[in-house]
Amino acid sequence: MITIDDIRKPIQADVEAFDGFVAENFNAEGDLLQEMLSYTLSSRGKGVRPILTMLSASLNSKFSPTEASECGKERNCSKRTYLAAMLVEMIHTASLIHDDVLDSADERRGRPSVNAKWQSNLAIILGDYILARTMAIGMASAQYDLISYIGTAMATLCEGEVLQSQHAERLDTTREDYYNIIYQKTASLLGVSAALGALSVGASREEVDRMRKFGEAIGIAFQIQDDILDYNRENNTGKPTNNDLREKKITLPLIEVMERSDEKRRGEIIELLRQCHEDESAVDRLQAIVVEGGGMEYAAQTMQAYISRALHLLSKYPDTPYRTSLMNLCAYIAERDK
Repeated sequence: MITIDDIRKPIQADVEAFDGFVAENFNAEGDLLQEMLSYTLSSRGKGVRPILTMLSASLNSKFSPTEASECGKERNCSKRTYLAAMLVEMIHTASLIHDDVLDSADERRGRPSVNAKWQSNLAIILGDYILARTMAIGMASAQYDLISYIGTAMATLCEGEVLQSQHAERLDTTREDYYNIIYQKTASLLGVSAALGALSVGASREEVDRMRKFGEAIGIAFQIQDDILDYNRENNTGKPTNNDLREKKITLPLIEVMERSDEKRRGEIIELLRQCHEDESAVDRLQAIVVEGGGMEYAAQTMQAYISRALHLLSKYPDTPYRTSLMNLCAYIAERDK
């Protein structure tokens, strides 16, 4: 099975330099804020977004791997690319902190969430601080094209969060609503991650757009796989299974089963969903309905279709270690269990 270590191998020196770049730029005044910041940065997860940015930059760079080797060039990316990677990673980090507050989540990646370890109001302040600090660093660098590109992504994330909350409250998420939500909350930022990598090395508008489409395709696949894993009691995500049901989030596996059902059956499913927040037996019954109704299999097929779309976009590039790593990223997303 493909691992993150396999994917980042061609840019390992860049990943290490990027981690140092983030640590150098994120230091807060005040012991408590620094403690919270250090805690958050020490568990940033797999780093899929910055890895995607740096692989996209390397793939679109005019400096070939052969030339890099001849020059003794261990790193492929410049500070401009590290800045692009930091913009997407820290915006993502801040959004997760805010998500955990909104969802009253006690865990994040197997550790207490910031809001559980401290307080929700302090967690919100930390998320706001990370966003403000990220934009301040970007503006100070005078890389205005990168900043302009990321601004829309921040607004899109917020719109997605509001849209999801709205439909969860009304229990009326349609297939179209679902795709709008996962585009705004997940796919858009992965699209920006890939596009910014290409933009950071002076790629053409066509190449930047192609990488954006690639990132969006794997972003939709990533979220669908996440939604499948939520129904899988044997996943290794570090989060409780069926959490979406408890939060009344209607995702693709459930949407598929509901759309196959008659009106009476859909009404019964919605009534069960209303009870999931407080009744674990309702959660178990709905989970069984989705599994037995083929919702997970359908979602898996849809996810694979988006992976195929992403691989087709990569076929436009010559065979390099960077393209191979991006292909491996597609396989990783399809195979992951956490």
